Amino acid sequence: MTDIYSILRDNWVLLLIGQYPNGPLGGLAITLLLSIAGLLLAFPVSVLLAVARVSPLRFVRAPATVIIYVVRGVPLVMFIFWVYFFVPLLIGRTVSGFTTMLVTLVIYEAAYLAEVIRAGIEGLPKGQMEASRALGMSYLQTTFKVILPQALYNMLPAMVSQFVSNIKETSLGYVISVNELTFAANQINSTLLTKPFPVFILLAVIYFVLCFMLTRLARALEKRIAARRTAGGPAAATPLTAPPVPV
Repeated sequence: MTDIYSILRDNWVLLLIGQYPNGPLGGLAITLLLSIAGLLLAFPVSVLLAVARVSPLRFVRAPATVIIYVVRGVPLVMFIFWVYFFVPLLIGRTVSGFTTMLVTLVIYEAAYLAEVIRAGIEGLPKGQMEASRALGMSYLQTTFKVILPQALYNMLPAMVSQFVSNIKETSLGYVISVNELTFAANQINSTLLTKPFPVFILLAVIYFVLCFMLTRLARALEKRIAARRTAGGPAAATPLTAPPVPV
């Protein structure tokens, strides 16, 4: 315990922000930046994939299904290497490890979030689509104005849980030298040489505390949504009614 405390006391800046401002930003700051940026950029892609997955049109549904199954069926570390070697060939110049990891996370998280959103869409009463179409709304209007808002609200806890997974997945950026939290811990281990166990115990504790807080947030959101649904709040499925007929 004393070793862990001394390592944290002497290296907390490196674990928090890397060598910044005298060097590149790193540590926990890069881990959170990758996680947040990856999730935000993946979100619109995941919505489009989810809408395509539930589309009645086969030529729209089939490609989205193939993309999702291929991405979800490949280990993330292998996907990192694919992007690492393929993106420079595609754009004709080398890219940083941070960019490579960000592109990987966007594609990877989009596939997983798409399935979360699809589950939320399919969990809504089927009558909502039929009622809105009966009121004269198009399929796309119904999807984006009636179905998606409810599905996204109901699946918010699952999306926070996916963010937790995203944080842990950033640790694989170490294999392409992304200066994130695991990379910073390995720098400390390379300096100390004789204390690998306390260094990586400290790393595990940092990941645990961060993910535990986010998991508790997801549970609190889940309880709040369940309570509002029970009380007939916005989370509840609101039946569509015809607009008033002008007199």
